[in-house]
Amino acid sequence: MRVAGMVVAETLAAVEAAVRPGITTGELDALAEACIRSRGARPSFPDVPDYRHTLCISVNDEVVHGIPGGRTLLAGDVVSVDCGASVEGWHGDSAITVVAGGPEAARPEDLELVAACTDALWAGIGAFVVGGRLFDVGEAVEESVETSAAQAGRAPYGILEGYEGHGIGREMHETPGVPNVAVQARGPRIRAGATVAIEPMITLGTAEGHTLTDGWTVVTTDGSRGAHVEHTVAATPEGPWVLTAADGGRAELASRGLPCGAPR
Repeated sequence: MRVAGMVVAETLAAVEAAVRPGITTGELDALAEACIRSRGARPSFPDVPDYRHTLCISVNDEVVHGIPGGRTLLAGDVVSVDCGASVEGWHGDSAITVVAGGPEAARPEDLELVAACTDALWAGIGAFVVGGRLFDVGEAVEESVETSAAQAGRAPYGILEGYEGHGIGREMHETPGVPNVAVQARGPRIRAGATVAIEPMITLGTAEGHTLTDGWTVVTTDGSRGAHVEHTVAATPEGPWVLTAADGGRAELASRGLPCGAPR
Protein backbone atom coordinates (compact mmCIF):
# COMPACT_ATOMS: atom_id res chain seq x y z
CA MET A 1 0.00 0.00 0.00
CA ARG A 2 2.92 2.34 0.60
CA VAL A 3 3.96 1.90 -3.04
CA ALA A 4 0.44 2.66 -4.24
CA GLY A 5 0.29 5.62 -1.87
CA MET A 6 3.49 7.06 -3.26
CA VAL A 7 2.16 6.72 -6.83
CA VAL A 8 -0.89 8.72 -5.75
CA ALA A 9 1.28 11.33 -3.98
CA GLU A 10 3.50 11.80 -7.04
CA THR A 11 0.49 12.00 -9.34
CA LEU A 12 -1.24 14.62 -7.22
CA ALA A 13 2.00 16.64 -7.09
CA ALA A 14 2.11 16.62 -10.90
CA VAL A 15 -1.54 17.61 -11.16
CA GLU A 16 -1.15 20.38 -8.58
CA ALA A 17 1.75 21.81 -10.57
CA ALA A 18 -0.40 21.77 -13.70
CA VAL A 19 -3.47 23.46 -12.19
CA ARG A 20 -3.72 26.92 -13.73
CA PRO A 21 -6.26 29.18 -15.39
CA GLY A 22 -6.97 27.97 -18.92
CA ILE A 23 -6.40 24.24 -18.41
CA THR A 24 -9.38 21.89 -18.59
CA THR A 25 -10.29 19.30 -16.00
CA GLY A 26 -10.10 16.68 -18.74
CA GLU A 27 -6.49 17.61 -19.45
CA LEU A 28 -5.65 17.19 -15.76
CA ASP A 29 -7.33 13.79 -15.80
CA ALA A 30 -5.26 12.67 -18.79
CA LEU A 31 -2.08 13.85 -17.07
CA ALA A 32 -2.95 11.86 -13.96
CA GLU A 33 -3.63 8.68 -15.90
CA ALA A 34 -0.29 8.99 -17.71
CA CYS A 35 1.54 9.53 -14.40
CA ILE A 36 -0.05 6.50 -12.78
CA ARG A 37 0.49 4.15 -15.73
CA SER A 38 4.10 5.32 -16.18
CA ARG A 39 4.80 3.95 -12.71
CA GLY A 40 3.33 0.54 -13.52
CA ALA A 41 0.19 1.22 -11.48
CA ARG A 42 -3.51 1.31 -12.35
CA PRO A 43 -6.03 4.06 -11.69
CA SER A 44 -8.45 2.87 -9.00
CA PHE A 45 -11.50 4.94 -9.82
CA PRO A 46 -12.46 3.09 -13.03
CA ASP A 47 -13.04 0.05 -10.78
CA VAL A 48 -16.09 1.88 -9.42
CA PRO A 49 -19.12 0.80 -11.49
CA ASP A 50 -20.10 3.31 -14.20
CA TYR A 51 -17.11 5.61 -13.53
CA ARG A 52 -14.43 5.78 -16.22
CA HIS A 53 -12.10 8.58 -15.17
CA THR A 54 -8.80 8.62 -13.28
CA LEU A 55 -9.65 11.60 -11.07
CA CYS A 56 -12.59 13.32 -9.49
CA ILE A 57 -12.18 17.07 -9.95
CA SER A 58 -14.61 19.33 -8.11
CA VAL A 59 -14.65 23.09 -8.63
CA ASN A 60 -16.03 25.79 -6.32
CA ASP A 61 -19.49 24.67 -5.12
CA GLU A 62 -18.72 21.12 -6.26
CA VAL A 63 -17.36 19.39 -3.16
CA VAL A 64 -16.69 15.82 -4.27
CA HIS A 65 -17.07 13.41 -7.22
CA GLY A 66 -16.84 16.04 -9.95
CA ILE A 67 -16.40 14.46 -13.40
CA PRO A 68 -13.40 15.66 -15.46
CA GLY A 69 -14.21 17.00 -18.90
CA GLY A 70 -14.25 20.20 -20.90
CA ARG A 71 -14.54 22.66 -18.03
CA THR A 72 -11.82 25.32 -18.24
CA LEU A 73 -10.43 26.51 -14.93
CA LEU A 74 -10.55 30.22 -14.14
CA ALA A 75 -8.30 32.26 -11.87
CA GLY A 76 -9.54 31.95 -8.30
CA ASP A 77 -11.38 28.67 -8.79
CA VAL A 78 -11.19 26.36 -5.78
CA VAL A 79 -10.22 22.99 -7.23
CA SER A 80 -10.43 19.71 -5.32
CA VAL A 81 -8.64 16.74 -6.91
CA ASP A 82 -9.22 13.19 -5.68
CA CYS A 83 -6.98 10.37 -6.93
CA GLY A 84 -6.66 6.63 -6.36
CA ALA A 85 -4.19 4.07 -7.71
CA SER A 86 -3.49 0.40 -7.18
CA VAL A 87 -0.26 -1.59 -7.27
CA GLU A 88 -0.43 -5.40 -7.22
CA GLY A 89 -4.00 -5.16 -5.98
CA TRP A 90 -3.33 -2.73 -3.10
CA HIS A 91 -4.89 0.73 -3.18
CA GLY A 92 -3.94 4.27 -2.18
CA ASP A 93 -6.37 7.20 -2.09
CA SER A 94 -5.70 10.90 -1.50
CA ALA A 95 -7.13 14.33 -2.30
CA ILE A 96 -5.93 17.92 -2.39
CA THR A 97 -7.63 21.30 -2.76
CA VAL A 98 -5.82 24.18 -4.46
CA VAL A 99 -6.71 27.53 -6.01
CA ALA A 100 -6.17 28.02 -9.74
CA GLY A 101 -3.71 30.86 -10.15
CA GLY A 102 -2.24 30.39 -6.69
CA PRO A 103 -2.83 32.26 -3.43
CA GLU A 104 -2.61 35.65 -5.12
CA ALA A 105 -5.70 34.78 -7.18
CA ALA A 106 -7.66 33.46 -4.20
CA ARG A 107 -10.27 35.09 -2.04
CA PRO A 108 -9.11 35.24 1.61
CA GLU A 109 -12.07 33.16 2.74
CA ASP A 110 -11.17 30.44 0.26
CA LEU A 111 -7.62 30.21 1.58
CA GLU A 112 -9.02 30.00 5.11
CA LEU A 113 -11.39 27.24 3.97
CA VAL A 114 -8.57 25.15 2.51
CA ALA A 115 -6.44 25.70 5.60
CA ALA A 116 -9.32 24.69 7.88
CA CYS A 117 -9.93 21.53 5.88
CA THR A 118 -6.23 20.65 5.94
CA ASP A 119 -5.97 21.22 9.69
CA ALA A 120 -9.02 19.01 10.21
CA LEU A 121 -7.42 16.24 8.16
CA TRP A 122 -4.28 16.25 10.30
CA ALA A 123 -6.31 16.40 13.49
CA GLY A 124 -8.16 13.29 12.34
CA ILE A 125 -4.92 11.55 11.39
CA GLY A 126 -3.50 12.35 14.81
CA ALA A 127 -6.47 10.58 16.43
CA PHE A 128 -5.92 7.38 14.42
CA VAL A 129 -3.74 5.63 16.99
CA VAL A 130 -3.42 2.02 18.10
CA GLY A 131 -5.67 1.40 21.09
CA GLY A 132 -7.91 4.35 20.33
CA ARG A 133 -11.43 4.21 18.93
CA LEU A 134 -12.07 4.71 15.23
CA PHE A 135 -14.80 7.30 15.68
CA ASP A 136 -12.45 9.46 17.74
CA VAL A 137 -11.21 10.52 14.30
CA GLY A 138 -14.51 12.20 13.47
CA GLU A 139 -14.63 13.95 16.84
CA ALA A 140 -11.14 15.33 16.22
CA VAL A 141 -12.09 16.48 12.71
CA GLU A 142 -15.21 18.26 13.93
CA GLU A 143 -13.44 19.95 16.83
CA SER A 144 -10.72 21.19 14.47
CA VAL A 145 -13.27 22.60 12.02
CA GLU A 146 -15.06 24.41 14.82
CA THR A 147 -11.80 25.82 16.16
CA SER A 148 -10.75 27.08 12.71
CA ALA A 149 -14.05 28.94 12.27
CA ALA A 150 -13.77 30.51 15.71
CA GLN A 151 -10.18 31.61 15.09
CA ALA A 152 -11.21 33.16 11.76
CA GLY A 153 -14.05 35.01 13.49
CA ARG A 154 -16.58 33.65 11.04
CA ALA A 155 -19.76 31.58 11.04
CA PRO A 156 -19.24 27.83 11.41
CA TYR A 157 -18.06 25.88 8.41
CA GLY A 158 -20.37 23.18 7.14
CA ILE A 159 -19.17 19.56 7.28
CA LEU A 160 -20.76 17.89 4.28
CA GLU A 161 -23.56 15.59 5.40
CA GLY A 162 -23.74 12.00 4.22
CA TYR A 163 -20.09 11.59 3.23
CA GLU A 164 -17.18 10.16 5.18
CA GLY A 165 -13.86 8.36 4.98
CA HIS A 166 -13.50 4.61 4.63
CA GLY A 167 -11.40 1.53 5.09
CA ILE A 168 -8.99 0.78 2.27
CA GLY A 169 -6.74 -2.10 1.25
CA ARG A 170 -7.46 -4.74 -1.38
CA GLU A 171 -10.49 -2.63 -2.33
CA MET A 172 -10.46 1.14 -2.57
CA HIS A 173 -13.63 1.44 -0.50
CA GLU A 174 -13.88 -0.97 2.41
CA THR A 175 -15.66 -1.01 5.72
CA PRO A 176 -15.74 0.57 8.19
CA GLY A 177 -16.81 4.11 7.40
CA VAL A 178 -14.87 6.90 9.08
CA PRO A 179 -17.20 9.79 10.06
CA ASN A 180 -16.10 13.42 9.90
CA VAL A 181 -18.20 14.37 12.92
CA ALA A 182 -18.62 13.16 16.48
CA VAL A 183 -21.12 10.31 16.79
CA GLN A 184 -22.62 8.64 19.83
CA ALA A 185 -20.84 5.33 19.25
CA ARG A 186 -17.05 5.27 19.60
CA GLY A 187 -16.48 2.63 16.93
CA PRO A 188 -14.12 -0.33 16.91
CA ARG A 189 -10.79 -0.31 18.68
CA ILE A 190 -7.92 0.66 16.31
CA ARG A 191 -5.43 -2.16 15.87
CA ALA A 192 -1.91 -2.10 14.48
CA GLY A 193 -1.98 -2.55 10.73
CA ALA A 194 -5.44 -1.02 10.24
CA THR A 195 -5.65 1.23 7.18
CA VAL A 196 -8.22 3.92 6.43
CA ALA A 197 -8.75 6.93 4.21
CA ILE A 198 -9.53 10.04 6.26
CA GLU A 199 -11.18 12.78 4.21
CA PRO A 200 -12.83 15.91 5.61
CA MET A 201 -15.18 17.75 3.24
CA ILE A 202 -16.18 21.21 4.45
CA THR A 203 -17.97 24.24 3.03
CA LEU A 204 -18.16 27.99 3.53
CA GLY A 205 -21.89 27.57 4.15
CA THR A 206 -24.19 24.86 5.39
CA ALA A 207 -23.58 21.12 5.57
CA GLU A 208 -26.25 20.29 3.01
CA GLY A 209 -25.39 18.99 -0.45
CA HIS A 210 -27.04 17.16 -3.31
CA THR A 211 -26.01 15.17 -6.36
CA LEU A 212 -26.38 16.66 -9.84
CA THR A 213 -28.19 14.91 -12.67
CA ASP A 214 -24.89 13.42 -13.88
CA GLY A 215 -25.28 11.02 -10.96
CA TRP A 216 -21.88 11.85 -9.47
CA THR A 217 -21.09 15.50 -8.77
CA VAL A 218 -22.01 16.57 -5.24
CA VAL A 219 -22.61 20.32 -4.87
CA THR A 220 -23.48 22.49 -1.90
CA THR A 221 -27.19 23.21 -1.72
CA ASP A 222 -26.59 26.87 -0.82
CA GLY A 223 -24.00 27.40 -3.59
CA SER A 224 -21.12 27.98 -1.18
CA ARG A 225 -17.63 26.79 -2.03
CA GLY A 226 -16.19 23.60 -0.60
CA ALA A 227 -12.87 21.89 0.05
CA HIS A 228 -11.87 18.23 0.27
CA VAL A 229 -8.56 16.76 1.41
CA GLU A 230 -7.65 13.15 2.09
CA HIS A 231 -4.84 10.77 3.04
CA THR A 232 -4.52 7.02 3.36
CA VAL A 233 -3.21 6.20 6.82
CA ALA A 234 -1.91 3.05 8.55
CA ALA A 235 -1.95 2.59 12.32
CA THR A 236 1.39 1.45 13.76
CA PRO A 237 2.51 1.00 17.38
CA GLU A 238 4.64 4.14 16.98
CA GLY A 239 1.79 6.29 15.60
CA PRO A 240 -0.01 7.03 12.33
CA TRP A 241 1.88 6.39 9.09
CA VAL A 242 0.52 8.47 6.21
CA LEU A 243 0.96 6.21 3.20
CA THR A 244 0.14 8.96 0.69
CA ALA A 245 2.64 11.52 2.03
CA ALA A 246 6.25 11.44 0.86
CA ASP A 247 7.60 11.72 4.42
CA GLY A 248 4.90 9.52 5.88
CA GLY A 249 3.33 12.54 7.54
CA ARG A 250 6.28 13.13 9.84
CA ALA A 251 6.61 16.91 9.35
CA GLU A 252 2.91 17.74 9.71
CA LEU A 253 2.43 15.48 12.71
CA ALA A 254 5.58 16.79 14.40
CA SER A 255 4.42 20.38 13.92
CA ARG A 256 1.33 19.45 15.93
CA GLY A 257 3.28 17.62 18.62
CA LEU A 258 1.99 14.23 17.45
CA PRO A 259 3.92 10.97 16.96
CA CYS A 260 4.46 9.45 13.52
CA GLY A 261 4.80 5.79 12.67
CA ALA A 262 6.64 6.25 9.38
CA PRO A 263 9.95 4.35 9.19
CA ARG A 264 12.95 6.64 9.38
